[in-house]
Amino acid sequence: MQYADVAIPLGHAWSSPFAKWQGTLAEVNSLDLAVAVTSRALADRSVDLAGFDGVVLGWTVPQRDIFYGAPTLAARLGAEGLTGPMVSQACATGVAALHAAAGAVAAGTGPQLVVGTDRISNGPTLSWPAPAAMGGAPVTSHWVLDSFARDPWAGAGMLAAAEAVAAEMGVTREELDDLTALRWEQYAAGLAEDRAFQRRYQVPVEIPQRKKPLTLDADEGIRPKTRDGIGALPPAAPGALHTFASQTHPADGCAGAVVTTADRARELSGEGIVRILSSGFARVAKSRMPQAPVPAALSALQSAGLDMGDVQAITTHNPFAVNDLFFARETGAKVEDMNVYGCSLVFGHPQGPTGLRSIAELIETLRLRGGGIGLFTGCAAGDTGAALVIEVTE
Repeated sequence: MQYADVAIPLGHAWSSPFAKWQGTLAEVNSLDLAVAVTSRALADRSVDLAGFDGVVLGWTVPQRDIFYGAPTLAARLGAEGLTGPMVSQACATGVAALHAAAGAVAAGTGPQLVVGTDRISNGPTLSWPAPAAMGGAPVTSHWVLDSFARDPWAGAGMLAAAEAVAAEMGVTREELDDLTALRWEQYAAGLAEDRAFQRRYQVPVEIPQRKKPLTLDADEGIRPKTRDGIGALPPAAPGALHTFASQTHPADGCAGAVVTTADRARELSGEGIVRILSSGFARVAKSRMPQAPVPAALSALQSAGLDMGDVQAITTHNPFAVNDLFFARETGAKVEDMNVYGCSLVFGHPQGPTGLRSIAELIETLRLRGGGIGLFTGCAAGDTGAALVIEVTE
């Protein structure tokens, strides 16, 4: 879908640091996290909540009170009259939330506040009534673990999808390990000079508690992925090519952005803007999830009247190393030119905010280069992909 007059003010896309699974944020309701991070982000940018016409809340793991999520978040931020849709599309939630906000702005509404938040830690166990079962015993499912383990349409889990694509490509374990080590080196570049790159968009977490505030001011649980260390790891499953290094890890976090018209974006930033040019969604064959970012990206580029040759920077959501190898093979992009400051393969995957963080990193990468066209693309649960094309203009 193409957008004619939709933009993010420069500096107005942000993310919290991501916490490791069962780490610092493991017992924090993701709505509480969203209130803390979003209020800090807006205050730091001197954005008045009274200027928004809507809020879009992206989430994928139920939390207490999520039934009232979007209006509750808005009210707790101080905008009691603000409401809007809640979006949940697994790993594509970030693009889907921006897609919803961009559509609203393009239709003539005022600025939209986009928030993506999730806590993968301590996902709920659901109990489904089954009166006809023996003794009326309920059917139970674990929202996070069961979803990771099996796609009900394909009958296989995400690792199986990654392995299927790797096998069809003829990818070797060495290629996957090399890509993983490269992604670690790129992430480490974002840590240089006291995390100078990450500080351009990251918002520290500070949540009041009885004794002392809960704080998180840097990514948590990140393990170096050196080539020798990766090579010594056993496969993630018998006969697999991927290891626990060449796939992402669950995480907790929050991210967001301000979406409005180009003129209003320029007023808010006081400088340049980030034009949202287009979005794209695509679906591929069963259990071929790592392939989906390619047609999603090509769809978004086509909607914007562009092709891969027009793109100056690329970030991806790549839960498995094979994702980026497949993308590079199909599009001609060089793996070293993608994710130059890191990606979800390294910093983790809270689902709802993952894409938003990568888009914030894409924006800052282009800002450092003086502007240009950027592409974010990534897979979602099962066999779906989502992409966003932006243009940073100083």
